[in-house]
Amino acid sequence: MSCSFSCQALAQIELWKNRETTKYENGKVYILPKELDEKVARLHLPAMNAELTELSPGQSEYIDVKQAGPYKHDAYRY
Repeated sequence: MSCSFSCQALAQIELWKNRETTKYENGKVYILPKELDEKVARLHLPAMNAELTELSPGQSEYIDVKQAGPYKHDAYRY
């Protein structure tokens, strides 16, 4: 539940930061950006005694994603 609440909090911050832009329209439903979802996952890793290593340039090229993420293409849904 901690990840879920963290995603909700980051989504609200994202909406607030963009309140004066046209990035998000009122009355529409949006999927949490993958960057924010992966940020939440990264923040929760230490609590699970897990460690995340960085992708090498070769690895990121092989799976066709940016080295810093997000690590899934837009068509992929979590």
